[in-house]
Parts: sequence; C-alpha cells; structure tokens
Amino acid sequence: MFGQTWSDDVDVEFGHNGCDTRNDILRRDLQDVRLKPGTFDCVVLSGHLLDPYSGKEIDFERGKDSSSRVQIDHVVALSDAWQKGAQQLTPEQRRNFANDPRNLLAVDGSVNQAKGDGDAATWLPPNKAFRCYYAAQQVLVKWSYGLWVTESEKAALEQQLRSCPQ
Repeated sequence: MFGQTWSDDVDVEFGHNGCDTRNDILRRDLQDVRLKPGTFDCVVLSGHLLDPYSGKEIDFERGKDSSSRVQIDHVVALSDAWQKGAQQLTPEQRRNFANDPRNLLAVDGSVNQAKGDGDAATWLPPNKAFRCYYAAQQVLVKWSYGLWVTESEKAALEQQLRSCPQ
C-alpha cells in the first residue's frame, strides 16, 4: 500500500536523485562511508553507525550475511501509519511517507526487529537519551501526514517530550 520499497520516485528530500532511499539514508546516517565505484556515489559499501536507538557502535559492511546488521527504520511504522490514517492518503502521499527521510533512521537491525510495528505507547528506544528526539520525530511525521495518535500513545509522547531540554 506504500508503493515500491525504497523508491526514488518521490517528492520528498533525496527524491529523484538517482539513488534508492535505503542508500540515501545510509549515506546520511553512517560515518566514514565507502561508496561502490561506478554507482554515481549511490551504493554504500561500508561505514560506521552510532546507533541512536541503542547507543552502540556498529560497523556496516554490505553483504548477504552482514547488511541486516544496520536496517532503515520507519520511525512511524508503516503498519501504525496505516491504522492511524494513512489509508486516507493518496498512493503518492503514501509512497512519500514510506521514503521521507524525516521518518527514516539507520539503526541496529536487532533493535529495529524488536520494535516491530510498535508506536510510542508500546516501544521506545532503549537509549533513553534519544527518546526526546524520537518522540518529537513521531509527532512531526504524524502531523505532517495528518495521522492520529491513540490516547495511550499521546500520553507516552507527552511524557517523553516533557523530558526534552528546552
């Protein structure tokens, strides 16, 4: 329902730049990035991630058995978005949502798997220092796309936002 995975055919940041969204986010979020020659600086071969969700440092190396160590998380999960209003968006808006860099972070794969489709009421990053930013991004993304929150999610978001530095 959200279009082709990691589409470059979107009207959000990095759209129509010739690179797929996954590589755009890896280039943005990793440090010491090494790019594959001959790919117009699109394909990330390796880099270093300071995972915002866990606080762990992870070396990324593209490969069949290693790429999944770093995954691209939808801060607002696609399933959560669908349940809270995305079904009312146009196909183009849903494709933009799924590829919007404001809603995407390179993170530890195992932590991302643990998050699943959780919203702020059911899952928060283990790295407590990152929870304020995470809550603020959830609010920004949901507001930008006209999505709603449940009462329990609202309470969880408010609690995290109260802990934010001024």
